[in-house]
Amino acid sequence: MRKAYRIKKNKEFQEVFQKGKSFANRQLVLYFYPKRNQNHFRVGLSVGKKLGNAVVRNRIKRYLRQAFMELEKDIKQEYDFVVIARKPAVDLDFHQLKKSLIHVLGKTNMLSRKK
Repeated sequence: MRKAYRIKKNKEFQEVFQKGKSFANRQLVLYFYPKRNQNHFRVGLSVGKKLGNAVVRNRIKRYLRQAFMELEKDIKQEYDFVVIARKPAVDLDFHQLKKSLIHVLGKTNMLSRKK
């Protein structure tokens, strides 16, 4: 995922948390906030230390970034997203995590096409 597609600054995370809306399932929490002046969506990932060591946390983030890249054409472009992984996400493989992400995005109407 290109750097232009990532949210890195704490101020940007806080804006999405405070002004945006959220939806969750057992594995993921998705916050989203519309940004009218950008050409593509941006993603911030949060995986807490309670979920495991650095290897586990980085694997979850890698899976989520890959899932967003594969869904890039289907996701509405003018939004900022923050995804928070919950404890059950640790046990998922890539395809299960992608399915969970599609579920959350679908419930929030962020997918332009149904998968």
